[in-house]
Amino acid sequence: METMIEKASSAFPCGNFTLLAQEGEARRGRLITAHGPIETPVFMAVGTKATVKAMTTHELAELGTQVVLGNTYHLHLRPGEKIIQRQGGLHQFMRWPGPLLTDSGGFQVFSLNQLRRLTEEGVEFRSHLDGAKHFLSPETSMQIQMDLGSDIIMAFDECLEYPASDERIKESMDLTYRWLLRSQAAMTRTESLLFGIVQGGLSLDFRRYSLQQITSVDLPGYALGGFSVGEPMELMHALVKEVAPLMPAQKPRYLMGVGTPLDLILSIDSGIDMFDCVMPTRVARNGTLFTWQGKVSIKRNEYKEDSSPLDPECDCYTCTHYSKAYLRHLFLSGEILGSRLNTIHNLYFYMNLMAKSRAAIEKGKWREFRNFCLKRFL
Repeated sequence: METMIEKASSAFPCGNFTLLAQEGEARRGRLITAHGPIETPVFMAVGTKATVKAMTTHELAELGTQVVLGNTYHLHLRPGEKIIQRQGGLHQFMRWPGPLLTDSGGFQVFSLNQLRRLTEEGVEFRSHLDGAKHFLSPETSMQIQMDLGSDIIMAFDECLEYPASDERIKESMDLTYRWLLRSQAAMTRTESLLFGIVQGGLSLDFRRYSLQQITSVDLPGYALGGFSVGEPMELMHALVKEVAPLMPAQKPRYLMGVGTPLDLILSIDSGIDMFDCVMPTRVARNGTLFTWQGKVSIKRNEYKEDSSPLDPECDCYTCTHYSKAYLRHLFLSGEILGSRLNTIHNLYFYMNLMAKSRAAIEKGKWREFRNFCLKRFL
């Protein structure tokens, strides 16, 4: 299990992506950033407000976390990117030594529905905190993310609701492309890597169209956005299986906002390199835990006197120190420690799943590992 975050070597140029091994479409790679290498496939822990809920950054590193995400929208509203910049940037502010990725704020802004107004220039919206008016454009999104000191910056894009009409999807893809060009032009921080985002809804033809648009701009990496927004998961996986292999082979491929352990395994098998999702931390606080035997709802009465560890195949701190009965007690009592121990386990499980995936691809045993996981997670 990988536990340490290494600093980037000067022998590797920032942004260099190396494909180290491949089996089928599954890829094992390495992306160099200003704050160290990222070994892929990788799951990135979501730290929306400059914190992964219930965790210290030291604990994250011990669990094998390589990358932490920050949220442009939330950090812009509170405490404000200029305050963070004066504190030495987001790395220093939250005491995280490894790579940081920030999203563009687009998903949060477009989820505001009645609180926003969209134009070619950008989006005017009202804060969900106090109703104050704000304006976000490709240029302001890039400036906020550069002020934060992000290692990977996501281009400003339009996120669509599901379902959407073909006409609406086409308009959105074209706008996202124009905004990508403006995002690229606004980038002045050479240490940061700009990723473009492919949209297109659930149409393979539209996805191909958007992919051609976005990849016509030479960037350090590319992402698939607009998934996991309410569509049937089998449709998402069918599309990812078609689209991922069409993405540039020598650039990292990022599937945004996905998902369960099963989602990760299926997506790696389709050629995806990078993932993020609030799921492991959010459901941990609600008493749902991922194990090698499947999902466990720790609140169930059957665990009331169960003195066995949560997952006998897991060597995380939670599983090596506490019983199911104790975890159930903490959850039902509303104790903060319960959220912490559950989060430690779920994040470790995800990081371990990625480490095992990397090792399997390196050793030419990916299909064997994939099939093992499918039997456990289906």
